Amino acid sequence: MDLNFTAEEQAFRHEIRQWVAENLPREISHKVHNALRLSRDDLQRWAKILGAKGWLGWGWPKQFGGPGWNAIQKHLFEEECALAGAPRVIPFGPVMVAPVIMAFGSPEQHKRFLPGIASGEVWWSQGYSEPGSGSDLASLKTRAERRGDKYIVNGQKTWTTLGQYGEWIFCLVRTSTEGKPQTGISFLLVDMKSPGITVRPIVLLDGEPEVNEVFFDNVEVPAENLIGEENKGWTYAKHLLAHERTNIADVNRAKRELERLKRIAKAEGVWDDARFRDQIALLEVDIVALEMMVLRVLSAEKSGKQSLDVAGLLKIRGSEIQQRYSELMMLAGGPFSVPFVSEAMEAGWQGDYVGAAHCAPLTATYFNLRKTTIYGGSNEVQRNIVAQTVLGS
Repeated sequence: MDLNFTAEEQAFRHEIRQWVAENLPREISHKVHNALRLSRDDLQRWAKILGAKGWLGWGWPKQFGGPGWNAIQKHLFEEECALAGAPRVIPFGPVMVAPVIMAFGSPEQHKRFLPGIASGEVWWSQGYSEPGSGSDLASLKTRAERRGDKYIVNGQKTWTTLGQYGEWIFCLVRTSTEGKPQTGISFLLVDMKSPGITVRPIVLLDGEPEVNEVFFDNVEVPAENLIGEENKGWTYAKHLLAHERTNIADVNRAKRELERLKRIAKAEGVWDDARFRDQIALLEVDIVALEMMVLRVLSAEKSGKQSLDVAGLLKIRGSEIQQRYSELMMLAGGPFSVPFVSEAMEAGWQGDYVGAAHCAPLTATYFNLRKTTIYGGSNEVQRNIVAQTVLGS
């Protein structure tokens, strides 16, 4: 196994780096590098820039309009975007539901849904978790009853990330109560403008309505929006969750945030503290180890060998690393990390207000990343899965 990049891969990296430098709006990269609030317009603007280039679906095969890159090229693209300060692509459309539509959808569904995802024009949301059905997703209760050529959907989803912006939502719904819970679930695509859908934002500790409750009250969904076969949605959901958990690991963002941590430590004078530098060094070692794990998986894919199912393991380590760098940033910022006035940040003067502009968003970052070890499958559950599927115990 050779983890070094070839000359061709290095040339590809240079091409990506140059294109991103020329096309990523500076005001957006400034917000990303300083953890400032990104608006819907910021996120959509970058998505459409990528879409116009044909790179929003950077993991897609050519037959569906993607660039057809191999695993190494996809990794290099993600790394260069992250290091340049590009926003994370909202994954629900291009990274999560699109592969499910490609793999299990009909040709008509390919033509209907994939172009809007690839261009960045259509914002997708994910309807999986419910009150009482998070880590135990198979216990979901949102019901879809078939009536002629449509389904009538009733129930509630929760923790729907950025659902207030959603135009379409892919949902797991219960279409049967017979047999095991997993066997009665279907995968349905729902237009969020449909009558009977109510979105209620949930304001988090950082003051942002990042997640939402979504209520379905006799919502009519055409039967043609069913992906694959009825009651086979659990199979499709597992296909999607592997993409989600790998995406959560996000080693490239961790590398970028490590550099931000070092900048804050130097600005606040704690870089000279050997014990604090030790903590940064330990974090850096873990980030490099996570990157090596990712590269091992990519190397196996490139060579055609069957790689281990390590999506859960990547999610565990990646999410823990995100929490650790946010904690170290808070420690480095000290009392300047505490004040958090969102209106002041938006107005651009909180830096003067607290005395240290680089510390202003640290509270929000810290609070927000508390969720990473829970969403996408809690780390406790993921450890059980890894023990069974990877270690065989």
